[in-house]
Amino acid sequence: MTLALRELTLSHFRSHKLARLSLDGRPVVLHGQNGAGKTNILEAISMLSPGRGLRRAALDEMIRKPEAVGWKISAVLQSLHQVHEVETWLEAGSSRQVRIDGKAAAQVALGRIARIVWLVPVMDRLWVEGAEGRRRFLDRMTMSFEPGHADAVLTYEKAMRERNRLLKDGQRDGHWYAALEAQMAQAGVAIIANRKRALEQLLAAQAEAETAFPTAELSLVQPEGADLSEEQDALADDFAESRPRDLLAGRTLVGPHRSDLAAVYAAKGVPARDCSTGEQKALLVSLILANGRALARDFGAPPILLLDEVAAHLDARRRAALYDEICALGAQAFMTGTGPELFDELGARAAHFEVKETNGISEIHEVQP
Repeated sequence: MTLALRELTLSHFRSHKLARLSLDGRPVVLHGQNGAGKTNILEAISMLSPGRGLRRAALDEMIRKPEAVGWKISAVLQSLHQVHEVETWLEAGSSRQVRIDGKAAAQVALGRIARIVWLVPVMDRLWVEGAEGRRRFLDRMTMSFEPGHADAVLTYEKAMRERNRLLKDGQRDGHWYAALEAQMAQAGVAIIANRKRALEQLLAAQAEAETAFPTAELSLVQPEGADLSEEQDALADDFAESRPRDLLAGRTLVGPHRSDLAAVYAAKGVPARDCSTGEQKALLVSLILANGRALARDFGAPPILLLDEVAAHLDARRRAALYDEICALGAQAFMTGTGPELFDELGARAAHFEVKETNGISEIHEVQP
């Protein structure tokens, strides 16, 4: 079974005034000079999933200038045995809208019909920077298995913001906190359980595959001294007991928002943060491929993969291995690079497009490999 975009149309999105792609389910190569608008296409596709997209940009930043009339992304999506017409758009001064098969829908509904996973250059430093990026990376993969994870995260973060406001104001009356902490605990245990199930599926998918990419041992860790409860009542008690420390800090110091994703290069026993740049990239690619294999079994089809500048830090052997694994998986992967030679090993197994920028407008032209 297949999960793939068959048609994609961008209107006034970033550098694209009007762009159309007709696709046949094969992987897609987008090559062109830096600044031509390649990543903008991947960002548009990422907006066909819940959330803020691969750049996490403000919605109005995506509006093409100077027209500033808003933007729209339309797609024909084959999802298993069904074909859906999907639209999402922003009118200037309004909020983002979603429509599926002609009917208004919530963003979370996008996650039920399309599973989209991405790897972008800013993630290359994932293992050496702060825990927030690793949590976001894990949550994106978790959402690919459980779309409702997005709702749990939003509910938790909204309640936590309100609790943090009380902490900053120095509010000490427990009645003000109890209801918020109950919401946080309910959503928090769902977040913890979803993340653990996702890790279990990723680890199983890595163990079952023979691949040119290294296996990562993954675990969830807490800040030193923290003991994250997995029962709703116990987690609510943790929040209540932490109030004195939280008041001093002016923010919530315990909870799933403090979790970190730890990874170890299994064959070497070396933490990912201590690996070489190339090894760190290979570990990320390994997890993306494991995510794809696990979803092929869980959802019934591999996810749509968005791989921006994926050839960076991969030698020719691993590049060829990556392309072979994507094709064997049957995933529709959208890959960008500065030159067509980076994708020579794919040949006719992929659709190839050149992206050019002329007078501030991006243009897309199909080319033969």
